[in-house]
Amino acid sequence: MSGSRVVAFGHHQPERVLTNADLEKMVDTNDEWIRQRTGIATRHIAAETETVADMASAAGAKALAASGLAPSDIGQVIVATCSPIDRSPSTAARVAAHLSIPSAVVFDLNNACAGFCTALATADHTIRAGAARHALVIGAEKMSDLVDWTDRSSCILLGDGAGAAVVSASPDALISPVTWGSDPTRANAVRLVDQWQPRFSQEGQAVFRWATSELPAVAVQACERAGIAVTDLAAVVTHQANLRIIEAMTRRLGLRDDVVIARDVVESGNTSAASVPLALSKMAERGELPSGQPVLLFAFGGGLSWAGQVIIAP
Repeated sequence: MSGSRVVAFGHHQPERVLTNADLEKMVDTNDEWIRQRTGIATRHIAAETETVADMASAAGAKALAASGLAPSDIGQVIVATCSPIDRSPSTAARVAAHLSIPSAVVFDLNNACAGFCTALATADHTIRAGAARHALVIGAEKMSDLVDWTDRSSCILLGDGAGAAVVSASPDALISPVTWGSDPTRANAVRLVDQWQPRFSQEGQAVFRWATSELPAVAVQACERAGIAVTDLAAVVTHQANLRIIEAMTRRLGLRDDVVIARDVVESGNTSAASVPLALSKMAERGELPSGQPVLLFAFGGGLSWAGQVIIAP
């Protein structure tokens, strides 16, 4: 086997839906103000007892079931997350235990909002190296634990959820080489502050300018590494940070009119490392991913970091 491919998706969102109208009762804001600045209408909020591992396990179980593989087939479990409370055991270890995956290598990966694409590249590298044949890659976040619910600039943004993908060895490379990197000079632009009781903090305007001015060129590089042009793409799934960012970035890419663009941020908010796989899985469930066609995944966030690759939709 000389490459890897995504064979199945799964996702999970908590039952509770927090609307903009609900937020109007909590802070000085309103639906029009939130929609104009972020595009967000709703977000899902986990129950107090629902953990990052619970959500990751639910999404992972759906992806594993859809893949047709047995738990014992999985040789690697990676969970991309920045919001778990427990430092050890890892969230991935808890997922493996919950899903009865017997002996996989398990670890968490924290690259903030770019975490899932980073984890997907890591799984691809592992499989290409022959260290595993099948991997379960999950992005899961409970961002509601990190929100200051009195801060109207940040509490309107974040939601909870998880998305997962099963990646398997393939004779063809259907996950392209990753394009990734960081700008550590801007590391404080998006961060979790206070070591023991972390709270989400963001320099919104700085992040908007960075994402819309500098990252489209990096997304083009991801396509070039896959050996395709941007005009060959059938779908684009970027980090669901803000609808204005998504629309500005994709507009600058010069996509065809029929390209499907993920806009899950409207109903899910910013779910950090979960946002790309969550949106991707929901698009697949709705039949919006053309099988056998190239899809650009591209994520960015705290660090400031980015990671992206082209996959061929299963």
